[in-house]
Amino acid sequence: MIDNRLYKHPILPVEDKPLFSFYFQGLELKAREGETIASALFANGIRIFSYHHKDGAPQGIFCANGQCAQCLVLADGFPVKSCMELIRPGMKIQPLVGLPELPKVDPESRLEFKAIEELEVSVLIIGGGPAGLSAAIELGQRGVDCLLVDDKHRLGGKLVLQTHRFFGSVEAVYAGTRGIDIATRLEQEVRRYPQVRIWLQSTALAVFSDKKVGILKEGQKYALVKPRILLVAAGAREKSLAFPGNDLPGVYGAGAFQTLVNRDLVKPTEKLFIVGGGNVGLIAGYHALQAGIKVVGLVEVMPEVGGYKVHKDKLARLGVPIMTSHTILSASGKESVESVTVARVDEKFRPVPGSEKTFKCDTVLIAVGLDPVNEFYLKAREFELPVYAAGDAEEIAEASAAIFSGKIKGLEIARELGFYQGQVPADWYRTAEILKSRPGQVYPEYFLEKEEGVFPVIHCLQEIPCDPCSAVCPRKLIEVDRDDVRRLPVYYEEKDGKGCSGCERCVVFCPGLAITLVDYRKNPEFPEVTIPFEFLREIINPGDEIELVDVEGQVLARSRVSAVKSIKGNDRTILVKAQVPRAVAKKVSGLKLQPEMVEVEEQYQARIPDEAIVCRCERVKAGEIRRLIREGIRDINEIKTITRAGMGPCGAKTCTPLVHRLFREEGVPESEIVDQPKRPLFIEVPLGLFAGLEKGKESGHEPC
Repeated sequence: MIDNRLYKHPILPVEDKPLFSFYFQGLELKAREGETIASALFANGIRIFSYHHKDGAPQGIFCANGQCAQCLVLADGFPVKSCMELIRPGMKIQPLVGLPELPKVDPESRLEFKAIEELEVSVLIIGGGPAGLSAAIELGQRGVDCLLVDDKHRLGGKLVLQTHRFFGSVEAVYAGTRGIDIATRLEQEVRRYPQVRIWLQSTALAVFSDKKVGILKEGQKYALVKPRILLVAAGAREKSLAFPGNDLPGVYGAGAFQTLVNRDLVKPTEKLFIVGGGNVGLIAGYHALQAGIKVVGLVEVMPEVGGYKVHKDKLARLGVPIMTSHTILSASGKESVESVTVARVDEKFRPVPGSEKTFKCDTVLIAVGLDPVNEFYLKAREFELPVYAAGDAEEIAEASAAIFSGKIKGLEIARELGFYQGQVPADWYRTAEILKSRPGQVYPEYFLEKEEGVFPVIHCLQEIPCDPCSAVCPRKLIEVDRDDVRRLPVYYEEKDGKGCSGCERCVVFCPGLAITLVDYRKNPEFPEVTIPFEFLREIINPGDEIELVDVEGQVLARSRVSAVKSIKGNDRTILVKAQVPRAVAKKVSGLKLQPEMVEVEEQYQARIPDEAIVCRCERVKAGEIRRLIREGIRDINEIKTITRAGMGPCGAKTCTPLVHRLFREEGVPESEIVDQPKRPLFIEVPLGLFAGLEKGKESGHEPC
């Protein structure tokens, strides 16, 4: 029996939850308590959930966030989104083949409309991630009555998927603390304030002209909330790409991947290929390695990755091929991904003929940027409902920036409502701008000339907002500019007559794992280098032979592990020690984890770009839309009418940016494009809820 669950993880605790039986196409399978249907299917090796009604194409998971309907299945006869529905003992799952039928209705039954719950609050916060929680804390501290709604079963947003330590400022945004732990801290803090009501598993559906907001409360019933002020902190959604094979099961976003791996503790793939070198893609690659997944490679179309260099360096050191100035050409496979083909691009981002490479993999992770979830904000402004936006819903940045953004917006709202009489401190705005800043200048690596005693080597070479190393050094030998934490850390050999004690705290607590310790005291010719390691303790032991690498992943030496240890307060980072020749000791930045992946020896066959799927929901191809653009159509509504592009369950969230890209490729200026209007509702809702019925209690309905 296939079991793709994770029973050990270097960072995440794995609870021993009981297993129970469910059925897929009549086959008895095992699920773990708390799993969604999708994660239970993945755990049992099933990646194809349905077949599209238009052409029978296999469908699998895509967003894992309830924003599309790619993962629809029939559960006990009813169509459900498998990524959002929890599996239950004895549940009978069937793949959805074609369109689901409407539920049968007893002709003798009578539909009785019930009153819709209505609620007035001072502030409604949409989104319980870092920005929404921080805003709610500021408001709760000042006694403002708030309602915080989030569509997940727990608070924290994407923080609950982040196992790595956060960057930023220790003082301002918990830098040096893992995202999963920041989520817990923020949730504990917000629950201290009785003025802040919390509705979990509650999806915001629409903002209406009467200044009310429709909410699917706790996934069961419809409610209307009338706030004095609306705060939208709904985060971001992932962008997609159009390329041949982009619709195959096994092509999905980084958020879906991290949900399966870090939330549901399921290993969804054996060999992963990543498209996109921003922080999202780089971090997802690291999370994959921690889960025991081989990362075959990563491509970035720009000459350099857009994420932090320390994230890139971590992957390079561990043996992941990173190909800049490269793009994906296609994903191939019969019913799911079996390989991916990439190519180098020229200065105009056009694939260079003859540079194609094909790699075997079973999953292609798309991490090409984010778009704000701002439809609620835009509608509120249109209907003149006082509204603020925070976090990624306002501007795409790091989660640390979202924490501070929510803090500022919470205080601004409290001030507008009269619960705070002062001004928002000016230094808050400056800190927010620093935290939102993009990766800065990269400096050449510099080494101390001394080769005696013990001291840290800081391999952090790029200006990014980060200061934990300075906060944890007990002798204050590492300093980061307090006025601008983007400046590179500076190491002082001595202060107050004392030098480095070799405590190793800076090695353990650096979020980028970019500090090593070199100790010449025992053997000056073969000093001992200490390296941070965030993988299972059992995979590396004293005596093991390892390859030691520099910042860029180039092998410097082979050595045997002299010790593996932990220090007090290590927060799940272990230390690996090895003796290294004096000539390269200071250059050692990490150790190689996986060997180079071997390319498939096959000739790439060019495919027609027009075959690429643009609208996944309705399976509309790029060629269909491109033809209409060339015929002179500039109104996306007309394209929608002719092709059905944008008429699917996701509400055009995925395909709209791709349609705009097709216009750009055809030389059509943005000013000539007529966009489709954004109307309520922003997500699908069972019709009976608008009659006041609760989900699952519709009178007279039978399953399909």
